[in-house]
Amino acid sequence: MHFESPIKRRRSRQVMVGNVPVGGDAPISVQSMTNTETTDVEATVGQIQRIQNAGADIVRVSVPSMDAAEAFGEIRKRVDIPLVADIHFDYRIALRVADLGVDCLRINPGNIGREKRIRAVVDKARDLNIPIRIGVNAGSLEKDLQKKYGEPTPDALVESALRHVEILDSLDFQDFKVSVKASDVFMAVAAYRKLAEQIEQPLHLGITEAGGFRAGTVKSAVGLGMLLMDGIGDTLRISLAADPVEEVKVGWDLLKSLKLRSKGINFIACPSCSRQNFDVIKTMNELETRLEDITTPLDVAVIGCVVNGPGEAKEADIGLAGGTPNNLIYVDGEPDQKLKKDNLVDDLERLIRAKADAKAEAEKDIIAKA
Repeated sequence: MHFESPIKRRRSRQVMVGNVPVGGDAPISVQSMTNTETTDVEATVGQIQRIQNAGADIVRVSVPSMDAAEAFGEIRKRVDIPLVADIHFDYRIALRVADLGVDCLRINPGNIGREKRIRAVVDKARDLNIPIRIGVNAGSLEKDLQKKYGEPTPDALVESALRHVEILDSLDFQDFKVSVKASDVFMAVAAYRKLAEQIEQPLHLGITEAGGFRAGTVKSAVGLGMLLMDGIGDTLRISLAADPVEEVKVGWDLLKSLKLRSKGINFIACPSCSRQNFDVIKTMNELETRLEDITTPLDVAVIGCVVNGPGEAKEADIGLAGGTPNNLIYVDGEPDQKLKKDNLVDDLERLIRAKADAKAEAEKDIIAKA
């Protein structure tokens, strides 16, 4: 099933987070955030590496103190993925991590005090080509906005964001991105839609505090899916009360489902029923676990019977259509060979890896000849 996404993305000003472009015509980037103690350098570096291996483009790290800032400097030396420092209130922490090699500052200008302090951070960011993310959250709106609106609303989120934007505008600083997150799907979607019409900067998407793995995944897919279908969004984080690695996997699955990015295997698998000629669920669980390391985009169909099997299998790079006594493999739409149940997963893994290797080599040849 190879076709381009019909989504027309919102035009935005591009910023660079390290070597990752965000906005403009750049692919939508996937982010996650560490949940280790930042002062525990070993644990944080290990988690960042796992997040990166899962496919993240950018990782955010909370830096709540000067001790954490110094630890951040050690972490920065040991990882090569762009890092965003999450900072609140203390402008000195922002200045310190800027000197230590941060790639983006997540800091709301209005929360760090007097104009002199704000200007110091912005001047440092400008001098070192560090972008800023304005991060508005429904759970931490300014007191006067809480009083004005009575409760968090889309308008309150946007008004808060525009206040911070105005501060950066007054300092002639345009290299920033903005998020307006809420745990309520409707509130977040409405706020992002409204803000998208009022600024040209990139938007960082998220349904904040979305919940545990299952519920949070559903809420994020619904909310971010609506925005992405509108063409809104330049970078995203799936916020789950779960391992950050899972956030990255869900983020990629979301983008792949909308044909906005491609990486690794896109499985097409039936939910299984009494017609299945092999254990589809067990087969899928094993294949997903075994093949997580493959980054070459590949469509793989795993269908348990002959009703939908041939049709789906023909449309994939590799497709398995269940049958009795053997299961038929399609490669690039053509029948290729039959596999018995006994070593089905091993045989499928071998065929998929061979196909991924061949596709990767073909892509290298194309690039070399270009």
